[in-house]
Amino acid sequence: MAERREMNRILVTGAVGQIGSELTVALRHRYGAENVVATGHRTKPTGELCEGGPFEYIDVAQRQTLEAVVDKYGIDTIYHMAAILSAVGEERPLLAWNVNINGLHNVLEVARERGLARVFCPSSIAVFGPDTPRDDTPQETILRPTTMYGVTKVSGELLCDYYVRRFGVDVRGVRYPGIISSETLPGGGTTDYAVAIYYAAVEKGHYTCFVREDTVLPMMYMPDCVRGTIDLMEADFDQLRHHADFNMSSMSFSAGELAAEIKKHVPDFEVEYKPDARQAIADSWPCSIDDSAAREEWGWQPEYDLAAMTADMLAKLRQRAAAGRLYLGEGPTCP
Repeated sequence: MAERREMNRILVTGAVGQIGSELTVALRHRYGAENVVATGHRTKPTGELCEGGPFEYIDVAQRQTLEAVVDKYGIDTIYHMAAILSAVGEERPLLAWNVNINGLHNVLEVARERGLARVFCPSSIAVFGPDTPRDDTPQETILRPTTMYGVTKVSGELLCDYYVRRFGVDVRGVRYPGIISSETLPGGGTTDYAVAIYYAAVEKGHYTCFVREDTVLPMMYMPDCVRGTIDLMEADFDQLRHHADFNMSSMSFSAGELAAEIKKHVPDFEVEYKPDARQAIADSWPCSIDDSAAREEWGWQPEYDLAAMTADMLAKLRQRAAAGRLYLGEGPTCP
């Protein structure tokens, strides 16, 4: 293994996405705004993401655009958050492969050739499939997904681990569950209902859910997601037995349990259940996750449960709604 270097100049791909946008802001607060370069493909950033530090447009599937930004800013660390998610991936599987696999390979090759300190590449519970144990899904288990997104994430885990073993590149990653955010709308995933339902509760008082009431999936609140991601990247490499495939979880609940928790705060809230094609994807994923490896190797510990998350989500969304800004996006955009 090469000598371990410190993280000083960070690039975030997919910085305009659901996780990337909040992760970028957190990294700038931690490492200094000028030291964290946000990048996106086409979507224009707004507000703090735009004004809080440098921003560049790149296409991760076009290696030269990535290389140019890495060299321009002297980047030594990449958080590779750019990806095509599950629902969109089923509609456009070739695009999902190109972005998720060729884009990742470009990131890993740039890291190898330039001797970068560290790379973060997230995986997902989408790596699991109908043959995987659905309850308390273990760290080491059957990975036979039924979606293109899942296929790319299994392939990505293996590719990342290969670069660790073969080339000594320090690559780390977690299998994200469904991520719930009060700041950024999701972008085409199967767990989008768990975010949209909060907005509907505040704005409309009713919601039509695209999975069954008894659908149970692992979820996590964004503050835990961001903190856990940074904690893993700051962990001592020598303490890690796994690298790019850590199970990471926080809570599991059904769509009905989520609706019931919201109704404690919004008593008149009504939910109708009309499952669509995404139900089959949800049914192929675990109900709960065993993340003991993450807890043991780098001290992962979530802070939010369903009740605490719901109270915080609704308070923040109501505050924005009162100001006429329930859906963020107003304000300056980068050119």
